[in-house]
Amino acid sequence: MPGLCAAMSKLSISSTSSSDDTSQGTLELAKEACEIRDVWASNLEEEFSTIRRLVQKYNYVAMDTEFPGVVAQPVGKFRSITDYQYQMLRCNVDLLKIIQLGVTFFDEDGHKPEDISTWQFNFKFCLSKDMFAQDSIDLLVSSGIQFPRHEKEGIEAYEFAQLLMTSGVVLSDDVKWLTFHSGYDFGYLLKVLTGENLPAAENDFFETLKSYFPCIYDVKYLMKSCRSLRGGLQEVAGQLQLERVGPQHQAGSDSLLTGATFFKIRKVFFQNKLDDKKFRGFLYGLGTSYGINGDQMFEVHASPHHVTRILSRSPTVVYSTPASRNVVP
Repeated sequence: MPGLCAAMSKLSISSTSSSDDTSQGTLELAKEACEIRDVWASNLEEEFSTIRRLVQKYNYVAMDTEFPGVVAQPVGKFRSITDYQYQMLRCNVDLLKIIQLGVTFFDEDGHKPEDISTWQFNFKFCLSKDMFAQDSIDLLVSSGIQFPRHEKEGIEAYEFAQLLMTSGVVLSDDVKWLTFHSGYDFGYLLKVLTGENLPAAENDFFETLKSYFPCIYDVKYLMKSCRSLRGGLQEVAGQLQLERVGPQHQAGSDSLLTGATFFKIRKVFFQNKLDDKKFRGFLYGLGTSYGINGDQMFEVHASPHHVTRILSRSPTVVYSTPASRNVVP
């Protein structure tokens, strides 16, 4: 990547005046592409030393993860649709492992650090041993994820957790986390930080979440107050005329685009002021702010058709209720 930056610099210098604007734009894109730093086991401690310094000034942290899909579906009694969604999240996060985590740092005004702004952490993952959904792995491979390198050079989750816990990035009221539809993202991150399976009850999940991440803004949740915005991250960024840096479906690029999208939405739709009572701590698709749910009960049965359909997509069916969980092979 440094070679690309140097080449683009030379190209810009040698351009004629008639193509100055085009060359400058190309140079800026190349410069931005250099912002994403890949982190493996070999440079983990070195990169965290930089992050510890940065977070004191750049305390808005955009985050995204890549994980190996969805392999299980809960059945049983649930208090609400959001409770069902949480149990779906929980049983899959408990079974699977994180593949990538991307974080991008911004200041209060949306400015990024010079040079490196984004860190892409690549975790140990072995396709011959770890569980996954094949369609998700195919998508990640086509997006440039290097699974042989993840197996040999990937970061151990417990080593990452130790460094993150002492980085100043978590457990701090001063750090604002920016995400997009991030229930699974935080699920995997909490699993890494605690070294344990997720809490059985959604309320307990949100209590734990609040301890580690006191301030969260989920862009997908913000969009509920922006009637003209629809779709996933890429579609919303396009509507806001934001350009992606790096490949889609890689955590570093997605975190960078998530942060840019947050600041653009905050400026355009909220005049740079968010009402924390309405938006802070809400995760799209799960319970309301830090785990407040309704009490409407419903039941999902494991009919033969239901089980057959799930088994055709994944190796396990998970029976999941707030009180218990049984894995049926």
